[in-house]
Amino acid sequence: MTAIAPAVWGSTYLVTTELLPPHRPLLAAVIRALPAGLLLIALTRRLPKGSWWWRSLILGALNIGVFQALLFVAAYRLPGGIAATVGAVQPLITAGLSAAVLGDRLRLRTVLAGIAGVAGVSLLVLRANARLDAIGVAAALGGAVVMAGGIVLSKRWISPAPLLATTGWQLTAGGLLLVPVALFVEGAPPSHLTGANLLGYGYLSLIGAALTYGLWFRGLRALPPTSVSFLALLSPVVATALGWLVLGQDLSPLQALGALIVLGSLIAAQTQRPHAPVPAPTTPAPRVQPAPAPVRENA
Repeated sequence: MTAIAPAVWGSTYLVTTELLPPHRPLLAAVIRALPAGLLLIALTRRLPKGSWWWRSLILGALNIGVFQALLFVAAYRLPGGIAATVGAVQPLITAGLSAAVLGDRLRLRTVLAGIAGVAGVSLLVLRANARLDAIGVAAALGGAVVMAGGIVLSKRWISPAPLLATTGWQLTAGGLLLVPVALFVEGAPPSHLTGANLLGYGYLSLIGAALTYGLWFRGLRALPPTSVSFLALLSPVVATALGWLVLGQDLSPLQALGALIVLGSLIAAQTQRPHAPVPAPTTPAPRVQPAPAPVRENA
């Protein structure tokens, strides 16, 4: 169920290029997050309490707001292949943060699977004529770090509220953080939207945010954070497959090999056995000496 989320996110590129107005990525991020968050809050009728006001703001910034902003900076300044390849290091960063923050064991199998995932994504999307940009690379790497931090903190901070309510809080917080950034960078929203634009925005908000983030955060409650982070590698695989099936883009043998390597790393990360905790040594209970029988005196 958790894998549905990154698989759907892989369709974002197709929807953006075919249905949305051009050169408005931050507006797409705002419309994707904010209406979905407000809808979930209205449906659940729950607001944060106590520490969950600032926790929701931090999680919303990491998982939605800051991550989306860095993602679009990387997308503007880098070819998609380089951005996706740099972002593919996120499972390795998540594994390291999980070991440092949550005390999870960092396994050699996880590290090897993470390296294979980066190699597979590079074969899948990287092009020989791709150009590097220092700011773009930093943004893509920062996005991977931010997403990894959001995954680990979401595992550490488990909200007592219903899942959809917590999802709504984070989407709303992330969307509100993106509003001033979008206005500053892109200006006011366009005055006219076509039916195709409205369809694309509706898909990104209802399916690409409200549904998928609910599944994503549900997976974070039920699965180890490193296992969830590897599922994010499905996005470039689905994006490449949709480009081939829908847009008629070429699919080379090396790209097919890259997709197989990514899926192999995914399976390797999901099928490893959890580390069994070593039981604490037990000390035998002290033996209780029976009380002496009372001495009966003759009358």
